[in-house]
Parts: sequence; C-alpha cells; structure tokens
Amino acid sequence: MCADRRTSSAYLVDRSGTRYELTDPRWRGADGSPLAVSRLPGLTSADIVVGERSLWRYAPVIPVDQRHRISLGEGATPMPLLDWGEHRVHFKLEWFNPTASFKDRGVSVMMSHLRSQGAQAVLEDSSGNGGSSVAAYAAAAGVHATILVPEATSASKVVQARAHGAELVFVSGTRDDVGDEAIRRSARIPYASHNWHPMFVQGVKTIGYEIWEALGFTAPDNIVVVAGSGSLVLGCDLAFTELLSAGAIDRRPRLLVGQPRDWAAIADTVNRIHQTGQRAPTIAEGAAIARPVRLPEVVAAIGRSAGAAVAVTEDEIVSALRALASHGLFVEPTSAVAAAALDRFISDGIIRRSETTVVVLTGTGAKTSDRIAAVVG
Repeated sequence: MCADRRTSSAYLVDRSGTRYELTDPRWRGADGSPLAVSRLPGLTSADIVVGERSLWRYAPVIPVDQRHRISLGEGATPMPLLDWGEHRVHFKLEWFNPTASFKDRGVSVMMSHLRSQGAQAVLEDSSGNGGSSVAAYAAAAGVHATILVPEATSASKVVQARAHGAELVFVSGTRDDVGDEAIRRSARIPYASHNWHPMFVQGVKTIGYEIWEALGFTAPDNIVVVAGSGSLVLGCDLAFTELLSAGAIDRRPRLLVGQPRDWAAIADTVNRIHQTGQRAPTIAEGAAIARPVRLPEVVAAIGRSAGAAVAVTEDEIVSALRALASHGLFVEPTSAVAAAALDRFISDGIIRRSETTVVVLTGTGAKTSDRIAAVVG
C-alpha cells in the first residue's frame, strides 16, 4: 500500500532502465548502479496535510506505506531572512531536526520503508550525522543498527549513535573505504545507506517543498548547498521537478553547490577539471567524499537548473564559519562550505541582490565543537 494515488504506480529503476517493484528489498540495481524512484507528479498547496508539523505534511508525494511511518517530528525547520553583506539571504536551519542534521529527513522515510519490509536490523556507513540519524530512527523503530564510521569521526557524533543503542564499527582509511566495507557486509544485513538507498532522497526532497511553502508557494531564484554525495542537490531537484509537473511553480531555482577544494568531485566534473595529487584532510568531514555514487545524476541536476558549482579552500570555510557565528548561527564546518560558496557566488556576480536566495545549513556546530575550537579558538 502506497501513501497516495500519486505514488501507487511508482517503481524503482536503475541506470540501465531495468524496473523493479517498489517493495523489492534491493538497494541497488542488478547492473550495480544506484536506484531511483520513478518520477512522481508532485502536489499543490491544496494537497498539503496542514495539521501535520513534520515532513509528513507532504505525505501524498512520499512513496511509503503510512502504516509503517517512523517519525520523530523531522522537518518544518526555520528559514530566517538575514543580512549577509549587502544581500538579504534566507538560511534554512537544518539542525532543528531531531538529531540535529538534515539527514533525519531521508532516514525517516528510508527507515519507514525498511520497517514496511520487516527489517529487524540495518547497516549504515557514515562520517557521523548519517550514523547518528540511523541510530535514532532504528531505535524508534525497534530495529538493531550497526554503524560503520571512519576512525576520525567526531567524538560527539559517536556518543550520540551509541546512546541510541547502535553498534559502532570503526574502519581505518578514508570515508570511501568505510563505504566499501559496508557494501561488503551488506550481503548479510539490510543496507540502510543514505548514499545508496533510493528512499533516502525521497525524504530529503521535502526540504525543497518546505522552501517552496515558506516562500508563499513560489520557487526562489537560488538554492545554495554543500555537497558530499549530493543528496541535497538531488532532493531539491526532485522537489522542484515535481512541483513543475504539478503546475505549482513556473520555473526551477538554480542549484548552486559548494565543496571542499580537495574533495570536489562534483564541482570538478561540472567545471571539467581533472583533479590529481593527494587529497588533504578537510575540516568539513561530512563532505569528504571522493567517489559520489550518484555523481552523473547530481551533475545532471545542476545542469538542469542552470546552476553552478565551486570548490572552496579551508581558509574560506573557516572564514565562513566565523561569519555565520557572528550572525548567531553556530554550524558544523560542513555547513560552512555552503556559506563559503555563497560568498564566492556573490563575488562572481552569479547571485544578485535582487534575487531570492536560500542557503541550506545542514547541521549544528555543537557536534563538532572540538574541531571548531581548533580553528576559531
């Protein structure tokens, strides 16, 4: 049973075009590529579940059986309009989600889907926020969670996941090495990957619906996001594609993306740059992804919106971190990448003062205070 007539005919599809039932427990296609949910028609303002204060107010376009819904009140995050130099900019504050990051949106929908399939245990790999979120929602669902994390993961994120009862496994090497180990283990346990699972992006897309609703059911000119694997890019692309299909908007916002300089696979592909040499560690640990599994889809989404992508330096990230704090916004360094990109897009003339711009801030600095203290004192 799906949530609504809009989703009743939905299916999964891989890059080769092979279709699978929405109830199929697979997390990737037979061709090894990531799965996506087939295109959904979207909704209008009249379809919103107005009495619901969570992302489930957009339930008609969430392809999950509502009887198995796992929700902790995620979504409905504030979006204050603040001065940023000579510009007025909306900042979407995603640390108001239950585990203090945007990942709760995708995990709520993904975990609801997995529970509908009878999952008793799940496996996740994460640099921190995704693991904390899966641990929390698994606990709410009564499901055992095993979380694989890099050895360098922030201590506060480890504590949070353990507090929810998750089993943590530390893996040496890069963030991509952690993902490779998770894939090896996925043959024995359902893989609740926020990078691979098709239902994760279905939850993340609600951030686009919220932006649309908060702006009086209109699309902004620009949405600025940080990208690691690119789920925010894909989520916003899905939301505004569906809204266009429903006739609820008449144009897309530009998707403007920032990444740390040495971890800029998406920006480098958009800008046709071939990166060589050693990758230096970044303070923005959540964006340190060398091989985004949905890279072609993310690049296509940026192009579809007439958007752009930039790689920012560590100094720019730290400067943006300080600037956000001076505005009362205490964010994790990964979030500051979006503000650093905002500065670049403004200085390059891509964002103009007359335009409506939204910057998504993905998580709180409270989870990474040790790293922040090391660079801002």
